[in-house]
Amino acid sequence: FFRSRAKRVADIGISMAMLNRVFFIALTSVAAVATAFAYGIGGHLALNGTVTVGTLLAITALLARLYGPLTALSNVRIDVMTALVSFERVFEVLDLKPMVSNSDDAKTMTSKVPSIEFRNVVFSYPRPDQISLASLESAAKEEVIQSGEILKNISFEVKAGTFTAIVGPSGAGKTTISALVPRLYDVTSGSIAIDAIDVRDLTLESLRSNIGVVTQDAHLFHDSIAANLRYAKDDATEEEMENACRAAQIWDLIESLPNRFETLVGERGHRLSGGEKQRLAIARLLLKSPSVVILDEATAHLDSENEALVQQALKSALKNRTSIVIAHRLSTIKDADQIIVLEHGVIVERGKHDDLINTGGLYSELYARQDLGILSNESSSINN
Repeated sequence: FFRSRAKRVADIGISMAMLNRVFFIALTSVAAVATAFAYGIGGHLALNGTVTVGTLLAITALLARLYGPLTALSNVRIDVMTALVSFERVFEVLDLKPMVSNSDDAKTMTSKVPSIEFRNVVFSYPRPDQISLASLESAAKEEVIQSGEILKNISFEVKAGTFTAIVGPSGAGKTTISALVPRLYDVTSGSIAIDAIDVRDLTLESLRSNIGVVTQDAHLFHDSIAANLRYAKDDATEEEMENACRAAQIWDLIESLPNRFETLVGERGHRLSGGEKQRLAIARLLLKSPSVVILDEATAHLDSENEALVQQALKSALKNRTSIVIAHRLSTIKDADQIIVLEHGVIVERGKHDDLINTGGLYSELYARQDLGILSNESSSINN
């Protein structure tokens, strides 16, 4: 299928190039013949004294200036057709109705330390026919197997100012929960309420301005440190940025740089280490000062030294805020007010760390595996 489509595109490209060359050669040939004709007839008239030599040269110069723009027109048709196709695709995207939008009577979120409650939440990701573009439907293949329900009858409450951890095997639906709170998607059924108000009844702007998220792979723009920080608060002063960086345990690094806040971080922050990027992302979150903090594997893939620094920074980020923390490293969420254990989109356990360890369920099993992994790594280091 791909090979036939690629061959068709190549054939169309060759046809367009050939037609372009033919038109260009024809136009330049006409221009050359017309110039020769002007010199021949004009020269004869100049010898007879009908026109002056200056007039003849002016005519030939005008011909040269005329055929230049006409030659450029040989590419206009191709450019216009390409642009029309591009415009069609762009407007098709712009006309696509968003799946998440404000309700007619949406309210503004005002609470500074809100509570969050999931009530019988069921969620399935949108089907291709719900989000695909009409121009791509002919090339798309119909899904044989639907994704099914990712979350199944999820109910729990995050009380105001508390720290709730969500753990479980990969694919259990942890990251999906983090996407539903700021309404990147709407629930299939059930509801998510903030201070007893359904998130669908809150304006998207006020909801998302009160939520701060740090993911496993923090995104940084190819710009200065200051510009990346001000992405969270565009009118932040240098003093505010410094305070946020101190709390995020990254000020010492920034202070040691020659250009300090004006230092470029590189594309996606490639000039910084993984731990430095995470701490800068936490500084950006602190600068935003959200009411709700969501951390999605914020300490994953970090070495022990960077993890310790990030953990210090997270203490500042979570203080006096309603927090949802998704973690694979269970040692980082021992102090959580409650731990939700997910498996296959269902809550299988909930409680505090010590209670779940004593229960001997999935959480205890995951914790034991990580303990064995840590001991194994330590013994390998000692032997080496």
